[in-house]
Amino acid sequence: MPKRSAGLLLYRLSDDGAAVLLVHPGGPFWAKKDLGAWSIPKGEYAAGEDPLAVARREFEEETGAHPAGGFRPLGEVTQPGRKLVSAWAVAGDFDPATLVSNTFELEWPPRSGRKARFPEVDRAQWFSLDEAREKILTGQRAFIDRLRELLAADANGE
Repeated sequence: MPKRSAGLLLYRLSDDGAAVLLVHPGGPFWAKKDLGAWSIPKGEYAAGEDPLAVARREFEEETGAHPAGGFRPLGEVTQPGRKLVSAWAVAGDFDPATLVSNTFELEWPPRSGRKARFPEVDRAQWFSLDEAREKILTGQRAFIDRLRELLAADANGE
């Protein structure tokens, strides 16, 4: 059975167009990666858990923010590693300078016997939809496209 994750794609609208909030994974593996490394705030869940509740919880754990509002389903994607990710779009705002992320422990450097703590997310940033398509993990790009379609339908009164 594949692993499942759920997350939120926070977006805001302005005169310049739509922007989305993406997070950059913390830890030494991701430290120097940028294009194709960013993600929606998300996390794994077990069978029987409510995916939207998990998405909201994971957003809070990775950013310190409490999303509220109308959660709009963006469906599910299968990432290259076979993990299934469900996402919801929600309008809101967030100041990346206020980011507070939970942490994880990892043996670092490898085979050193020493444990180090790293933030699960080391930074957050707002990106235009076009920028977000370049920054986000390949397996999550469909969420940016689906949000663009939702916003276009809203603008056309559909």
